[in-house]
Amino acid sequence: MKLYKYVASLLRAYAGIANELAEARYKPAEIETIKAEVDHYTKVRDEVKLASGDYIDLKAYEPAMRHLIDTYIRADESEKISAFDDLSLIQLIVERGPEAVEALPKGIRKSEEAVAETIENNVRKLIINESPVDPAYYEKMSKLLDALIELRRKGVVSYKEYLEKIAKLTREATKPGGGPGGYPANMKTAAQRALYNNLGKDENLALAVDAAIQSSRMDGWRNNAMKTKRVRLAIRAVLIPDCAPLIIPTDDHKFLSQDETPFVTERIVQDEALVERILELATHQNDY
Repeated sequence: MKLYKYVASLLRAYAGIANELAEARYKPAEIETIKAEVDHYTKVRDEVKLASGDYIDLKAYEPAMRHLIDTYIRADESEKISAFDDLSLIQLIVERGPEAVEALPKGIRKSEEAVAETIENNVRKLIINESPVDPAYYEKMSKLLDALIELRRKGVVSYKEYLEKIAKLTREATKPGGGPGGYPANMKTAAQRALYNNLGKDENLALAVDAAIQSSRMDGWRNNAMKTKRVRLAIRAVLIPDCAPLIIPTDDHKFLSQDETPFVTERIVQDEALVERILELATHQNDY
């Protein structure tokens, strides 16, 4: 972030005096040198931002910065540093496939390694950001990305094949759960598919939990402790239907409660952890 802030400060300072450099007795050659240096650092900023996957996070700040760049740095250039004013790299890949590479800045585009790492960083960030929506699905996407990166590094796939595969993976990663294809017919909503993926692909259990959430949720349930607890209890009732204490006989004819047996206690901990994971999953579903 320091690089972005420093370059933004440099650009604003330059914009404030750009039209007065001659009056400040700078020579034409010096003016061109200063302009070239500011241009260089703005390009470095854009390339780092894009390669690191930060581009989409900073798009809200771009209009003003782009105006300064186009006005004072590259007003007479017809070619922009990239085609990402309105679309992120991920969106370009989804829409254009491998041809999206042509929209990358020259500094990245001239190196196949730089192109690959830029795309991978952006796809990785997408997977991390979307993971709460469907952890199981995006864990699968992460493993597929790792495998593809390994194939590229070992030279098992050609650059063209790599771009086709990474484009396909990117399209799949932009659709939580991969879309409706490949699921049982009853998995009609994105939330149901997410539950299905994260409940061991148990169709009946996923539908039961979905119904429990739908019937128990109230307006604003995510931000109200009592309403959230209501949903949690509904999920728990489905995932742990028998919540009554267990009385377990021992070899010496004594009895232990479920809390006194390591095995049962561990099972309870695992069940409660599952309830918490599914509750967290539910909070990220637009259907709820």
